Amino acid sequence: MRRPWLATVACVIGLGLIVQANNAQANLEDILYEKGQITKEEWLHTKADHEKEEGIIQQRAAIKKWFDKLSIRGYTQFRYSRLIDENDLRSEYDSSIGNNTGFQFRRIRLVISGDVTDWLSIYIQPDLGATAGTGNNNFAQLRDAYADIFLPFLSKDKEFRIRAGQSKVPFGFENLQSSQQRLPFDRADGLNSAVNGERDIGFFFYYTPADTRKLFRRLIETGLKGSGDYGVLGVGVYNGQTLNVTEGNDNKHVVLHATYPFELPYGQVVQVGADAYRGLVNTAAGAGIARPDGGNINDERIAAHFVLYPQPFGFQAEWNWGRGPELNATQTALQEGSIQGGYVQGMYKWNEFIPYVRWQEYYGGKKHRTSSPFNVVREVEVGMEYQFSKELELTVAYAWSKRTDTQTAPFPIRDGEILRFQLQWNY
Repeated sequence: MRRPWLATVACVIGLGLIVQANNAQANLEDILYEKGQITKEEWLHTKADHEKEEGIIQQRAAIKKWFDKLSIRGYTQFRYSRLIDENDLRSEYDSSIGNNTGFQFRRIRLVISGDVTDWLSIYIQPDLGATAGTGNNNFAQLRDAYADIFLPFLSKDKEFRIRAGQSKVPFGFENLQSSQQRLPFDRADGLNSAVNGERDIGFFFYYTPADTRKLFRRLIETGLKGSGDYGVLGVGVYNGQTLNVTEGNDNKHVVLHATYPFELPYGQVVQVGADAYRGLVNTAAGAGIARPDGGNINDERIAAHFVLYPQPFGFQAEWNWGRGPELNATQTALQEGSIQGGYVQGMYKWNEFIPYVRWQEYYGGKKHRTSSPFNVVREVEVGMEYQFSKELELTVAYAWSKRTDTQTAPFPIRDGEILRFQLQWNY
């Protein structure tokens, strides 16, 4: 880290010496002209050369280096979970839930982003808190790697852009909301089961009016738990196998996204929207389980969301319906089945405190799990976030949970109560 700083200091000193040398040279030529030792034409010619050299030096100093164009930021989530009734409850979203567990890093995110030019921006986000099997934690995993290509011929205010690479699929509200901003510990099963990890590889086209882009940014900066700017309108084409999974067929998923935040006369902000996607997903299965059509099964959903941002009272709700792969009742073959699920959440912002309560349910297969076991999820979570500062916050929550154990055949349904703590620091 020291070498770039040493090089920068050396460049500044060098430029200073050059400027001083040029000033001394200019003073010497002024004295020679005053004493009549050089002609006026020679003096003017020399002055023009100096001005040209100074212009080149200033132009070089104004050119931004790569480290001036990019920024580094991130956050870390440090968790502890405790099962109250000592049962075998497990969650695919939080491996700290279960017997014989302890402290754990849920997320360690670093974001490298910046504007390469006026029309090209980049965003790269690895996660160092990923889990790779039982007893193996803190593996590096790519979350985002994309470029935003703005279309100035359509709008000078960067209202239109194409996002290429691995990024969040614009489906729902909570899926797009950063875990750094979200109140509950985990995303609700109903919407997140549509795009596990929230991300995939593809092309996405977004349109956001300039005023709405400012409002999206304000909802984040003022701590109102916004979702960020994923367009008021969006359309995308992506693989459909979810995060960091190789494409399993030639079919591509197509997604449509529409959302709009509007400010009421007394300052409250409401956001409403709807989403839909469709494609064929290639589904893996365990030994002895049949996979019709090579495991390529229809995967389609529609969803709606409503958000009343906490000023101070807030309300948030999402629901989705569709069809997708699931394991049949006899657990012998994959089939296409129906899906429905979502959540309702209330919250209240009182200075640095934000208490909340969320109820969620989900019924349907989990396409990202081996054999797509049928899931039953019903859960109530009550919690509170306290922000010591913008850099440090603590969340405590208690949940009554009933959910299918998707990790162990024959996939039993388990009930339990969970107490969780999370300390998050932002940088």
